[in-house]
Amino acid sequence: MNRCFTAILLAMTASGYGQSLQPAPKLVVNITIDQLRTDYIEAFSPLYGQNGFKKLLSEGRVYEAASYDFAPIDRASAVASVSTGTTPYYNNIVGTQWLDRSSLRPVFCVDDAKYSTSPGRLSTSTIGDELKVATNGSSLVYALAPARDAAVLSAGHAADGAVWIDDKKGTLTTTDYYPAKVRKWLEAYNAVYSQRATDDRTKNLAVAHAAEACVTENALGRDAYTDYLAVTLSAKGRNATNWQTDMEGVYTKLDALLASLIGNIEKLVGKQNVLFMVTSTGYTDEENVDYSKYRIPTGTFYINRTANLLNIYLGAVYGQGKYVETCFHNEIYLNHKLIEQKRLSLSEVLGRCQEFLIQNSGVRDVYTTDRLLSGNADVRKLRNGHHPAVSGDIIVEVASGWQLYNEDNQEKYTSRSSFVPFPIIFYGAGAKAEHINSPVTVERIAPTIAKAIRIRAPNACKAEPLF
Repeated sequence: MNRCFTAILLAMTASGYGQSLQPAPKLVVNITIDQLRTDYIEAFSPLYGQNGFKKLLSEGRVYEAASYDFAPIDRASAVASVSTGTTPYYNNIVGTQWLDRSSLRPVFCVDDAKYSTSPGRLSTSTIGDELKVATNGSSLVYALAPARDAAVLSAGHAADGAVWIDDKKGTLTTTDYYPAKVRKWLEAYNAVYSQRATDDRTKNLAVAHAAEACVTENALGRDAYTDYLAVTLSAKGRNATNWQTDMEGVYTKLDALLASLIGNIEKLVGKQNVLFMVTSTGYTDEENVDYSKYRIPTGTFYINRTANLLNIYLGAVYGQGKYVETCFHNEIYLNHKLIEQKRLSLSEVLGRCQEFLIQNSGVRDVYTTDRLLSGNADVRKLRNGHHPAVSGDIIVEVASGWQLYNEDNQEKYTSRSSFVPFPIIFYGAGAKAEHINSPVTVERIAPTIAKAIRIRAPNACKAEPLF
């Protein structure tokens, strides 16, 4: 029996099974860079040093064709997707802001009546939460970002702290939601480092410096329990007229910052003990362009006027009443209580709305809740970015080049279907250098990290690990 058992062990080792026994990283550093683009990384590569983007791309496991499996994308929804391993349909974070149906007022994704700021609106667990559960609270979980939504959504519910830069003071701050330990650490840190961060460059520097201090002063990666650090940076330009010079400065500074951040953490924890993940939020802010100046087909779709006309139309069909409550972004919200009181079929009302709206100039398509929830492949991304509890009943897609304008709140934007190329990069412990061209989605980051540190993936994550 002993010889047989020994033979089985040797066979398992020879077949590579024993490779799964390699130690888990002592620290995972999850770096999400807002609006990072592969084409810009490549465009300015001759200007980089050897230890930033070049090291990540040459020594890391690089997934070159990454994407988000939902639309639309902004910073908050992207960061939430990275940390939860799922889409807004499940994690509830459809954007930085959405409309509260009860008050018909916009709400910010991490606003909280009790704590001012918290992850209360995030309806699923994050990778940091699951790490806390797996280690009975022994692992340390911190998140740092220029903006509070990114910090809180990447930290999760059970974290030791989320830290961001106060817009008014320009200094690092946090919320009472998290334990007192992070507030005490931050008070001591701010007493020594009190420089104001007022733009994207100085905010990046402040976040990176604080992240290094967090690793040092909170002893991350120093014991038998894996710790987790989420860092959000920005690759956003200033929309300057000379965009190339502007973005050149952004990416060369970002390259130097990554080299410093990664190098210093490796020195503190040990290169073999830390796993880095780097990715993008997968979108870019678009400037409003006057296409008419260049004789490109364009126009203005007034969503507030159209919503009023839709209400008149529904009143003519079903009797007088306020059927349309309001509109927000490109979404229209119906009055569910009135529809129920009149004993109308919501599906029928939505169908009539779709028929009416599609006839308006500048409307490319109309998506109702029924259509999105049908599960058809052609609406998958929109459905994944939709949450029935907070999203509108109707989404209006305006034609490319047309401007959507809401006169009630002066919101306007020009519709553009733009592809943003970006990578997912794993570098460090357990990640072998390789370039993979197959398309992958960001939801697979969380289960990959979970596998690397031997814990369960977040509770709404259905995606497979990348490796």
